[in-house]
Formats: sequence, structure tokens, C-alpha cells
Amino acid sequence: MKKHTRIYLDGFQYDETDFIPCEISGGQAVDIHHIEARGAGGDPYSDKDRIENLMAITRELHIRYGDVPSKKAELFEIHRDRMLEAGVEFDEDYIEEKIKYYKVMHNNHIYWN
Repeated sequence: MKKHTRIYLDGFQYDETDFIPCEISGGQAVDIHHIEARGAGGDPYSDKDRIENLMAITRELHIRYGDVPSKKAELFEIHRDRMLEAGVEFDEDYIEEKIKYYKVMHNNHIYWN
């Protein structure tokens, strides 16, 4: 199992055999998506495999929203809300900074990935 998948499952207290709902649609998630891609944007030395950056998502929605810079703030907001609902321990300051950052980028039409 990939490291980021294990981090997500442990964070949400899922077992490999559990139904994992897509955080956007509620359908069955098949991907654990890095909201910020491991190799793109931000600090190249930071760890992208952290619960705040990992989102369960369907393949269709992964293709539709996964690498769309204008959607990153929205994805981080949805993910934050799902973590709060599930009682997942996470760094709230980290995720709020990401939301703020991507909203500024979106409002100023600055995209690089």
C-alpha cells in the first residue's frame, strides 16, 4: 500500500476493506488525491503526504478537479470540513493557510500548475 493511502486510512480510521466515501460526492472513492501535487507548487522540500493534503475522491472527480488550480481552495475547504466531521486530528493552521493562499492566487488569476 502506498504511504499516502495508509496515512489517509489511518487518519480517518478506515480499514482497507471499508467503503471509503468520496469527500465531494459521497460516492465510492477510488483515489487518494494529493490536493497539492507532490511535485508541483509550494515548497519542494515539504511533505505532501500529510492528512491535510490527502482527499478521497472518485476517479471522475479526480480527473475533473484534481489538477485545476482554481479549485484548490475549494478542495481544501471541503476536505477541512470532512476532517472536522470525522473527528480527524489535523493541523488547522496549515489547512487555513492553504485555503487563504489559493483564494489569493485564484482572485489574482495567478496559476502555475
